[in-house]
Amino acid sequence: MRSYADSGVVDAIREAGGEVFGLTSEPQSLATEAEETWEIGFRCVGDPHHEIRGACRARGFLDLFANEDYGHLRLRLWAAHPKGYFQPGVLALTNERRVLYRWRLRPTRKNMSGAGQRPTPGYVWAQMQPRLPNGTEDAALDESPEFAKRDRWWPYNVAIMLAHGWFVRPRAFPLARTGDKPSAKPRRMKWRIAVFVGAWIAAFALLPTGWVALSLAAWGALAFPGVVELHRQFQNAPKNREPDPD
Repeated sequence: MRSYADSGVVDAIREAGGEVFGLTSEPQSLATEAEETWEIGFRCVGDPHHEIRGACRARGFLDLFANEDYGHLRLRLWAAHPKGYFQPGVLALTNERRVLYRWRLRPTRKNMSGAGQRPTPGYVWAQMQPRLPNGTEDAALDESPEFAKRDRWWPYNVAIMLAHGWFVRPRAFPLARTGDKPSAKPRRMKWRIAVFVGAWIAAFALLPTGWVALSLAAWGALAFPGVVELHRQFQNAPKNREPDPD
């Protein structure tokens, strides 16, 4: 969210008479902590019971996807999502409740099940501006926004989480809070994957093939339940599916 302030979009919106707010499914105490710690430059509002999300849906503004299963955050015991966490979205409204821009992330395996990209702030502001002066119609849901970069391929995403869990049980990369033991950087997992794959190749080249194949099968049986759990915890919503009601 800091990109909105860093890019100058927050200042531009304020100069045009508007304001920017961040919405999170965390309680207000954690929303305020994030606002201050990250220095995002605008107010962050907690909506742990999805009341604001529900109001946006009821008024036809934007219907966000939400994930009730956040077991991949098990190492962050302070995380609080009593009704699950909602997926990212962007909504711009006038005082007359006219929609200037709206986008929601549909969680799929192509965008890391919801952990992927958001529209760039400059793109969002550019989409809003033509509708500011005299527009009368609401903006349609943006299905193809401009992103800063491509998301990771899902099998590779699973591989780096497996590497983060030392190839025993996949481990996600949640944001750390002050006092938490920080997660390793995802890019560092490339080295673990390279060493892991290299070790198996060396084993097949130097050791009896039957024993190595049996060991590989045993490892697969050990890691498989964690991979299945990972797929259950992360969302994959097909195009014909709408968010579940609260």
